Amino acid sequence: MMNIHVLRLSHRVKRDARITTHVCLTSRAFGASKIYLSGEEDEKLMKNVEEAVERWGGSFEVEYKKNYMNLIDEWKNNGGEVIHLTMYGSQVQDVIEDIKKSSKDKLIVVGGSRVPTKVYKNSDWNVSVTNQPHSEVSSLAVFQHMLMDGQEFDLKFDDAVFEVVPVSQGKKVIIKDENRKTNEK
Repeated sequence: MMNIHVLRLSHRVKRDARITTHVCLTSRAFGASKIYLSGEEDEKLMKNVEEAVERWGGSFEVEYKKNYMNLIDEWKNNGGEVIHLTMYGSQVQDVIEDIKKSSKDKLIVVGGSRVPTKVYKNSDWNVSVTNQPHSEVSSLAVFQHMLMDGQEFDLKFDDAVFEVVPVSQGKKVIIKDENRKTNEK
């Protein structure tokens, strides 16, 4: 089975904490096993994401990479494919089947501030989810959903403290490990 990782470019601590957190959580919820953060190192954000994984389960990892081009080169040298999400790329609906044909591991790159040309040139695919400006979070969610053929809806996150039970009215949350919940406070 293909392994999916995400690379978030150009994180800025003061400006991007909320959006980068959402990129991390979306990556995890839609089937990625790891995210790399580049730009400014943000230990607090990484710790917050790790704590969310502890509460909600799974084995999602967060790692800081100062030099993202080394990561891209290493990924490709190890046989993986790089997909850069950009509004200037090929339309996702036109290329997703070709991307899914390969079982190679995927590194999905989402930008922050202006993305350097070298990222476009070193990506196997430059893919747009619409050709209109919108959030990297929404692009990532739509792309991962299409890549996973909707299988992310059936993902199980082992070792969770909390589990949401879908209901049409109100909220229902199961506390699966009362001891771990208490220790968090």
